[in-house]
Amino acid sequence: MLWSWLRIAAAIVAFSGVVAGFIVNVDRAQREGWDLGLVLANFFSLFTILTTLLSVTVLLAAGIWSLRHPGTSPEPGLIALGLAAVTVPIFLLGVVYNVLLRDPPSGIALTDPPMIAFFDSWAVEILHVVMPIYFLLDLLFAPRRRGLPWRSLIVIAAYPLTWAAYTMIRGELVPNPDGSNPWWYPYPFLDPHGDGGYASAFTYLAAMTAGFLAIGAIIIAIGRFRERRAAARNDSAPAVDAVPV
Repeated sequence: MLWSWLRIAAAIVAFSGVVAGFIVNVDRAQREGWDLGLVLANFFSLFTILTTLLSVTVLLAAGIWSLRHPGTSPEPGLIALGLAAVTVPIFLLGVVYNVLLRDPPSGIALTDPPMIAFFDSWAVEILHVVMPIYFLLDLLFAPRRRGLPWRSLIVIAAYPLTWAAYTMIRGELVPNPDGSNPWWYPYPFLDPHGDGGYASAFTYLAAMTAGFLAIGAIIIAIGRFRERRAAARNDSAPAVDAVPV
């Protein structure tokens, strides 16, 4: 029961990070005179934002299901698959951001009013630090986790590959809102106009795909191990004699 509410609370916290980022983007677009529609379309095309919104949906579904179905039976396979499918990108986002993208504040960030700067910091830390830590704890300690078959890796990899295809096609079709380029890519290492061109961008994508598969395999292995251990505990538990009435 406790973990059901923790999942719902985590969903609320994650959504607050998306809302904070939304506020920051609207404020910057208005201050700079950028096309607000384009800015928001780009915002909701970010892998971080899409993944967080998916994680909010999955966490709410998992929390509500377990509240409505108290007991010790494993969670449904669809919820288990959803949790695995969002845990992988959440982990990778935490690693990629903190290793590759955690740079000093950008020029426009330095001009943010104090409240907007707070929202920006809140969004960054919630989405790239707090949520990866939460999902790690959920993976290791949440009760009723169901093990998944290895073929689940296909589903886990489908989401990031679909996003990558969408991003690389869309990047050439939309301009940067600040007017600096007639293209826009959400992350600098995916921009084929930089050093290394498309070869560099697709190398990063290949590395990220390998990372997804490796992390996904680890998550599936942990889930299968936890399910086997729970089954072994249940099998070894002494039977309780019925009390005559």
